[in-house]
Amino acid sequence: MLLPRSWTYGITRGGRVFFINEEAKSTTWLHPVTGEAVVTGHRRQSTDLPTGWEEAYTFEGARYYIK
Repeated sequence: MLLPRSWTYGITRGGRVFFINEEAKSTTWLHPVTGEAVVTGHRRQSTDLPTGWEEAYTFEGARYYIK
């Protein structure tokens, strides 16, 4: 999804996406249009997966699994 004018984004060392409002000189974890956090580029533990498996996302948002 495109960002409004005056907005850019950054990526933390851990792969988490954050948004920068250049005009207001502020940052947020939430997308300025959708109001939702972008769940890409980082791993998370899931109790639904077999032991030893992790769920992760590419920067394009594709889900994949790691053992």
